[in-house]
Amino acid sequence: MLIFAESRLTYLAVPKTGSTAVEMALRPRAEIVFAKRRKHMNARRFQSKVAPFLEQTFGIETETVAVMRDPVDQIRSWYKYRRRDEVAGQPRSTDSMTFDTFVLAVAAESPPEFANIGSQHNFLTDSKGRVQVDHLFAYENQPAFLAFLSQRLGFEVALKQKNVSPPIDAPLSEATLTVLKAARPEEFELYAQLMSAGGRLDFRV
Repeated sequence: MLIFAESRLTYLAVPKTGSTAVEMALRPRAEIVFAKRRKHMNARRFQSKVAPFLEQTFGIETETVAVMRDPVDQIRSWYKYRRRDEVAGQPRSTDSMTFDTFVLAVAAESPPEFANIGSQHNFLTDSKGRVQVDHLFAYENQPAFLAFLSQRLGFEVALKQKNVSPPIDAPLSEATLTVLKAARPEEFELYAQLMSAGGRLDFRV
């Protein structure tokens, strides 16, 4: 998470949406940086803990921006990331399973450690399912996202690929996709709404 006090903007880093590349490009310009375990603070926690602190301590209120990725592609990125040699043999490794097996575990009521990846919908919403970010962009619409950042921050933002998952063929069967959609209907609905709007949704009143 990056906070730009002067520009009144906070970037919330949804996992597996290119957040490392954004952090590397924008970190030198941010007044406040949340890194490591706090890098992926969700919108709910930001609104309940950090936003009040910023207002009470510094007298500022920031707008929030985040990126959402196609749900299947975001989960596939997790699957590939956990097939790295560095985690081989560990409980969170996916090296010995197919993508279908991983997705079924993600969709389970109580996912095992290797499939405990959270959800983009939960990251972006409150306990009642209401979106808690002001500006939401589709990962697939990078030009609009970068144009927004450039306009708000006052310089041309360009990203370099970072933390890219290894290239692995990971197809998903229609049957497993059906199970996933049934387990995470809100996430697919929000993403469909986002894409229907051209890859950008603004929630700030």
